[in-house]
Amino acid sequence: MAEKFDNLEEHLEKFVENIRQLGIIVSDFQPSSQTGLNQKLNYMISGLQDIEKCRQQLHDINVPLEVFEYIDQGRNPQLYTKECLERALAKNEQVKGKNDTLTKFKSLLISELGKVFPEEMAKYKAIHGDDPPS
Repeated sequence: MAEKFDNLEEHLEKFVENIRQLGIIVSDFQPSSQTGLNQKLNYMISGLQDIEKCRQQLHDINVPLEVFEYIDQGRNPQLYTKECLERALAKNEQVKGKNDTLTKFKSLLISELGKVFPEEMAKYKAIHGDDPPS
């Protein structure tokens, strides 16, 4: 899989360099540079065709739109992954805290219900086990 990305990266770098050179030719255009301009335009077309071939090999890759927003904002796209992991860890801690709280509540509820309804709780404990989770 990495080979496909390397191939695409190589084609993109060549394409960008060709566009840069094309911009130089166009910015200082002289009629004598028409042949060079035509050649660069043909390279640009073949470069686009090469990129299209690479795209077809990578059709099953999905990139979240937020990654492109990071790039548009001039931020490192790897920060997106880092921030996603940080959000997932924070959410995991939050859910774990809720789970722990509910477990303690259940234990306290069973204990208090045992004081008020001893017969019913004895039946409950017989069905669900003697020790409530702590």
